[in-house]
Amino acid sequence: MKRTEWKVGGTLVACLLTIFALALPANVKAQSGTASIHGHVNNPAGQALNSGDVKLTTDRTSQTNDRKYAYTFAIDANGDYKGSGIAPGNYVVVVFQGAKSIDFNDNVNLAANDDKVVNFDMSRAEYVAKMTPEERKQLEEYKKKNAEVMAANSQIKNLNAELIQARADTKAGNFDEAIKLMQNATTAKPDEPILWIALGDAQLGSADAAAKAARAAGTPSTDPSIQQKYGDAAASYKKGIDLNAASKKPSVETAAVAYNQLGQAYGKQGDAKNASDAYESAAKAQPASAGMYYYNEAATFYNAGKLDEAAAAADKAIAVDPNRADTYFIKGQALIPKATVDPKTQKIVPPPGCVEAYQKYLALAPDGPHAADVKGILQGIGQTIESSYKAGRKKK
Repeated sequence: MKRTEWKVGGTLVACLLTIFALALPANVKAQSGTASIHGHVNNPAGQALNSGDVKLTTDRTSQTNDRKYAYTFAIDANGDYKGSGIAPGNYVVVVFQGAKSIDFNDNVNLAANDDKVVNFDMSRAEYVAKMTPEERKQLEEYKKKNAEVMAANSQIKNLNAELIQARADTKAGNFDEAIKLMQNATTAKPDEPILWIALGDAQLGSADAAAKAARAAGTPSTDPSIQQKYGDAAASYKKGIDLNAASKKPSVETAAVAYNQLGQAYGKQGDAKNASDAYESAAKAQPASAGMYYYNEAATFYNAGKLDEAAAAADKAIAVDPNRADTYFIKGQALIPKATVDPKTQKIVPPPGCVEAYQKYLALAPDGPHAADVKGILQGIGQTIESSYKAGRKKK
């Protein structure tokens, strides 16, 4: 009896195991055989739709907004979306922005293990044709404006690259290349002050190089061709200054830099009045840097051999920045040629302020690059170097 029961029981167990084994693959396959979907969404202008959702439903019995959506996948900033774990079926796939449906595909078959690409391009002709006349008008206006913006951005990108290259060429002494680049740039965008100022820098560098070559050859730097180069630079700086002043948001820094450079161009042309006015304008534009601009004025006049103007500019620089040593050196150098000889004593009589300027230079820069020259001048005109300056500063 026990043996018979064992056989019956064993047969039943074996049958159940067989049935379970046959059923198991089908059950596992049904549970794991889901689908995936991904794609890209463009708006009617042909640009990536950077927000919204893609929703899937098999419900076709009601209005789009009233349907129940089994799956929702977000559209990212690049216009892409993706989703997985979707039960096989035939779906309506709808693009939403907020609560509004804006595009759809009503026949997307997803089989088990599918990874289907479903893109939406709302710039397609049939989509645009269904837009209202007002919507199409707005779309065309947007596309036109966008094309203009993209063209402007492309131009700005190119001009920035040319500006960087021109500045590098000017710094390297490749003035002709820099001038050509900036002439092209100012032709392409004549209302940009920075481009004109960069052109002026290249022209000023070219003029300086020509003047240096003339001096080396023993010819005068007042040659008309050289003066024309300085004139071209001045004209470019003035153009940049005027455009900056007329802009919606004038740049104080741009104005100051341009006026400073304009002062150099005028000064090297020998136009003392306009040079002084330009440096004065630079100082007014940026009062915190007035000492530097007045110093530059003094240096420009001194290098141009205009000593009276150099001394006057040095006084202005000292008044706002009394601790710049080189300003005192320029003042002393500008005054020393006015020294006279006392007919009774035959001693050299320096002009007022000259010795004091030299002594102040030594006070501020006892080991400066001009210290030895200054001491030699003072000794040469019979002046005693003040003991506190003579030994220089002790190194710590």
